[in-house]
Amino acid sequence: MSKTKVADLLTDALKRAGVKRVYGIAGDSLNAVTESLRRDGGIEWIHTRHEEVAAFAAGAEAHLTGSLAVCAGSCGPGNLHLINGLYDCHRSRVPVLAIAAQIPSAEIGRNYFQETHPRNLFGECSHYCELVTSPEQLPGVFETAIRTAVAKSGVSVIVLPGDVANMALPKLPELSASLLPVASLVRPHDAQLDALARLLDGSARVTLLCGRGCFGAHAPLMRLAEALKSPIVHAFGGKEGVEWDNPYDVGMTGLIGFSSGYHAMMDCETLLMLGTDFPYRQFYPTDAKVAQVDLRAENLGRRCRLDLGLVGDVGATIEALLPRLAVKTDRAHLDGSLASYKRARGGLDELAVGKAGGIMHPQFVARTLSEAASEDAVITYDVGTPAIWVARYVHMNGKRRLIGSLNHGSMANAMPQAIGAQAAYPGRQVISFSGDGGFTMLMGDLLTLVQQRLPVKVVVLNNGTLGFVEMEMMAAGYLDTGVKLTNPDFAAMARGAGIFARRVEDPADLKAAMAEMLAHDGPALLDVVSARMELAMPPKVGMAQAAGFGLWLARAVINGRGTEIIDVARTNLIH
Repeated sequence: MSKTKVADLLTDALKRAGVKRVYGIAGDSLNAVTESLRRDGGIEWIHTRHEEVAAFAAGAEAHLTGSLAVCAGSCGPGNLHLINGLYDCHRSRVPVLAIAAQIPSAEIGRNYFQETHPRNLFGECSHYCELVTSPEQLPGVFETAIRTAVAKSGVSVIVLPGDVANMALPKLPELSASLLPVASLVRPHDAQLDALARLLDGSARVTLLCGRGCFGAHAPLMRLAEALKSPIVHAFGGKEGVEWDNPYDVGMTGLIGFSSGYHAMMDCETLLMLGTDFPYRQFYPTDAKVAQVDLRAENLGRRCRLDLGLVGDVGATIEALLPRLAVKTDRAHLDGSLASYKRARGGLDELAVGKAGGIMHPQFVARTLSEAASEDAVITYDVGTPAIWVARYVHMNGKRRLIGSLNHGSMANAMPQAIGAQAAYPGRQVISFSGDGGFTMLMGDLLTLVQQRLPVKVVVLNNGTLGFVEMEMMAAGYLDTGVKLTNPDFAAMARGAGIFARRVEDPADLKAAMAEMLAHDGPALLDVVSARMELAMPPKVGMAQAAGFGLWLARAVINGRGTEIIDVARTNLIH
């Protein structure tokens, strides 16, 4: 009979925390851990092809479930590969535990093979990171790591040398009965709520800016908007929780937002920020009064000058605030903002069309995806132009979920996050809306869909360029450099890996191919060859951007690249 080992205590702690799976790549420094998981049989090992994918996948699972998710990497390069995905998890504030294996404990500090110092490496992307050197530290370190990740909604890292994981324990130590902390309900003091009510009552034009912290507070938020006759602008993170069934919605603001959202904020007398840390300071009003409600005090006033800051859960705060408010009757600000949104929405919808034999506009691809996806689909999306089209054209309904790399802004997040979403919800439709640049960066894990039998649907927006980077270059007046992508036929490649795939070049074929791909029982890929020169206009174009674009036009002509100007005009003027 095998002895109880440190790795067995870790397995027991993970099970007690409700962990169902661990994402990672095996290695000799992880042998005791993977063997313990195998013997126990209660936690599934999800074998990815890159540890970065494992971290992204764990983050997506945590995003959807709200529960602790786990990834693991072997010593040195193995756990170092986790770091970008863990940065995304930490900045997205989702509870993730990373198991970072370490070289033999007796060799630490001697420049041993594959030696790194994970406590230093992971310090900036975790709330807790601790090295285990002795069984006497346990179960304290394991429990603290789990509690910290859950309580602070972020990353914890356990650094575990392979020899320590393999150490025998006299007996399996008893874990605390209360391992997982229960979130407390936080609301501001009455005096602060009274002050906020006075501020709002004294303002004729109030606009609400809503972020991810509004998730789960849809009903009280609608009552607040009705009481204040306020338009609701949302940051990208607020889209999945705010946009649907919302008669006060006037769209997003920011670089990829709507002109209506921008003007609703600029024209207000008071801006009320709810659960958002929207980072782009140039999109905040300069003359309005600003109040902010956030669960994290460190977010208050970080982006703009505040007149009033309150710490509290958005839903609980609104419920306590509503009885204090005088219901407004003047709808002028709201109705004007809604009319502006209707015009902006109509203008964007006019761009999302496809004609037989014509240009494959990415707006049409995103709109087609939205119309074809199931009502409870999970849609992950890559950073860059795919995020723009999802923000503007994917419709939310209260059941669908969106996952992106909103704060960290990493490329290559969509398909890895789809892996975690599908592993957590095997019967749910999961779609990765991938850019060709992001997809090819971690393309090896397309094989994970086959090996793990994950029926993820991958839509590759194949425009042959790092599209958002190219637009930034054009806006700054630079000729595009280093952005062109020479891509294979992604559909043929996927079929070679045993994945159902279609390639579409004509807009007339898109809807049928999309439906066929989504209906396939198993992993599937749709390679959509789309327009390279599609522009995405921000809600506000400054003189610097206009001058920069003019400079790009001049440089393109001077350098004999006039055909690119024609392509831009043809792509963006013909819809």
